[in-house]
Amino acid sequence: MEAITSAWFSALVRGGTVRYNGVPLIAVGAAAALLLTGCGSGGSGDGDASPPSADEPLVVGIWADYYPADLAEQFEDATGIPMTIVHHATNEEIMAKLTAGGDSGIDVAFVSGQYAQALNEGGLLEPLDKSLIPNESNLYPEATKLAYDEGNVYSMPYAWGTTGLCYRPDLTGFEPTSWKDLLQPAPSLVGKTTMLSTERWMALPALKLLGHSVNSDDPAVLEEVRGTLMETKPTLLAFDDTTFYSKLVSGEAALTEAWDGWCNYGIAENPDIRFVVPSEGSDLWTDTMTVLKTSKHKEAAMKFIDYILRPEVHSWVVENILYKVPNQAAMERVDPSVIESFPNLGMTPDELTQQEVVIDLGDFSPEYTRLATEIMAAQ
Repeated sequence: MEAITSAWFSALVRGGTVRYNGVPLIAVGAAAALLLTGCGSGGSGDGDASPPSADEPLVVGIWADYYPADLAEQFEDATGIPMTIVHHATNEEIMAKLTAGGDSGIDVAFVSGQYAQALNEGGLLEPLDKSLIPNESNLYPEATKLAYDEGNVYSMPYAWGTTGLCYRPDLTGFEPTSWKDLLQPAPSLVGKTTMLSTERWMALPALKLLGHSVNSDDPAVLEEVRGTLMETKPTLLAFDDTTFYSKLVSGEAALTEAWDGWCNYGIAENPDIRFVVPSEGSDLWTDTMTVLKTSKHKEAAMKFIDYILRPEVHSWVVENILYKVPNQAAMERVDPSVIESFPNLGMTPDELTQQEVVIDLGDFSPEYTRLATEIMAAQ
């Protein structure tokens, strides 16, 4: 469907390696971005057509480096279920595979929340059988009320976060508090700021500064955003989704639009870097786990999701990827020193859910793609 051209972290790539307390940390985006409930009525249909075997294991599609390297071995040791992992670099890549028709061979797909919404609307997802996912009780209550899938009917959240300003106060000379500080920078910051190029996130700062929803589908609003971004573009160092934090570390940039976890990669290299959500507000993004209706191993797929929600498993994401997880029991296991070093990890669910959950805009999504294309091409 056409809406699938819009993206959450469409430029998602590995961001290199940074270190925290001397330990390598994988710099990847959580995810990612976008297109395309609590009681699991409908369950897992008739269950597994056949149990997974070494010849036909459970297949999980996920972003590279977004999970422990020995996850498959850990899962099989814990459950006796053999599993294999396949990677996708972007939401678009996995969506193309899942929507091509026929059986993709994938049982569990990790996609961002809006993509899960689109897959479900296309009839491609199996409702979650909550009787097989008791560890859902580890989630914060707020994580069961997200607008793209209230009640987690067809998706289970894996990681969540927001977008804001990532900056060096020693270079800005002040503490930024507004999207205006980015969109209408002080003269001393001209040529020292960056913005995200992914469609919905390029538009986000202007939408919020102008008092609009991040999910606006009003053509007149997008015209306002276009005008603002056209005025901002000449003041930017770059549109940059993946190396902005390196520019902050080097001092080439002083103020950037950033996803919270990616800002943490900069903080890992320079603890003077800070992150703030502007006063006008921002978004709430989520990466999710979904079970495909074509899966031949639905019961095992549900058990995999339940396994991930174990506190000792899910806390790995926080301590190694530096992204927040919506799992209260997992967050409570995180070493306090990690949150002290990366303060945005300490954002509470209440603070996070004050931001707008990004939802699928259906047929209007290409308008954001068109806007971003025009801004990037403008001289």
